[in-house]
Amino acid sequence: MKKWYCLFFPVLMLAGCREAFKPERDPTGGIQSTWTPKYANGFSVAHGRKGVAYLTIKNPWPGTERDFRYALVPREQLEDFNPRTDSLDGVVGVPVQRLILTSTTHVPSLETLGLESRLVGFPGLDYISSPKTRGRIETGAIEELGANEQLNAERVLSLDPDLVVGFGVSGAPNSYQALEASGVPVVYNGDWMEEDPLGKAEWILFFGFLLGKEEAAQAAFERVEKDYQQAKALAAGATESPTVMSGALYRDVWYLPAGDSWAARCIRDANARYLWEKVPGTGSLSLSLESVLEKGAGADYWIAPSQFTSYTEMARTNEHYRQFAAFREKEVYTYALSRGPKAGLLYYERGPGRPDLILKDLIYWLHPGLLPDYEPVFFKPLEP
Repeated sequence: MKKWYCLFFPVLMLAGCREAFKPERDPTGGIQSTWTPKYANGFSVAHGRKGVAYLTIKNPWPGTERDFRYALVPREQLEDFNPRTDSLDGVVGVPVQRLILTSTTHVPSLETLGLESRLVGFPGLDYISSPKTRGRIETGAIEELGANEQLNAERVLSLDPDLVVGFGVSGAPNSYQALEASGVPVVYNGDWMEEDPLGKAEWILFFGFLLGKEEAAQAAFERVEKDYQQAKALAAGATESPTVMSGALYRDVWYLPAGDSWAARCIRDANARYLWEKVPGTGSLSLSLESVLEKGAGADYWIAPSQFTSYTEMARTNEHYRQFAAFREKEVYTYALSRGPKAGLLYYERGPGRPDLILKDLIYWLHPGLLPDYEPVFFKPLEP
């Protein structure tokens, strides 16, 4: 499961998006058009001849020095496919039928597309919370594969997968090299690097291209986009913009999101003032307790205090938390109370693909009365 060090610790030829297709010259003469996402910066797809497409992944982890390019080839053409260039990082037969994922954030995309049955293996099954996929786990339909950084290559190969969708935090895990050497393509997914909340959600189109569900993926994303924009417009009409703090101490360091992060964007779109919104950076900030107290002692709300679930637990861990007004006024809200049946937290799994729900949760708590009939999904009040 990915580690998130920010606030919330923790594809398609449709009439509606034709403007995204741009003619592109290609030295091989094979590219007909290119599709680029509306919000995401990390991937694009160039459409070639005979149904072949080229998926480009950009910046899948911090400091990536090059792009990764994969040919998506109709399965019936795989044997005859002879790429004109040696610059490809892999060839994938599409639509993919047998899939291995390595991040829980990708599981909801399969379920949204109605293709959860194509998942055959995953490292760390206990972290998966989605009901449909948990049902398949209980029947033994999905194999346990160890850990992302140390995938059990023997088990992976025994599943005869068409594709492994992997990710890297600081580079490509060594375990992927053995799989690629054995003929199993590994495609990197960099959705976690997106800074725009809707950019993260748009990666469902990545799966749409791979799984032959481009139109369904586009439709699903457009629903999320519409709901997000409507919620943002609703919040903009609020008469006040409350102040918000976030994070908590880990040992002697207070971790909280930087001002350019997607987490800070969600707070801003909820018409609230994140107290560190002017501090540049897209990741997390590492601050002292004293500096957080100086700026955040009077904040109206405290969102995502690490994985704390109760005021008692927080005070027992560090008495200094009592110095914050949001703590004393019982205005602290956590994602840690929304758990799956095992070790997984629903926010880690569903949140990146459903920023509309994150935004509505924030609006519900930060602007009481604006969404009277809404039931929060991820964020709940801290328990006593």
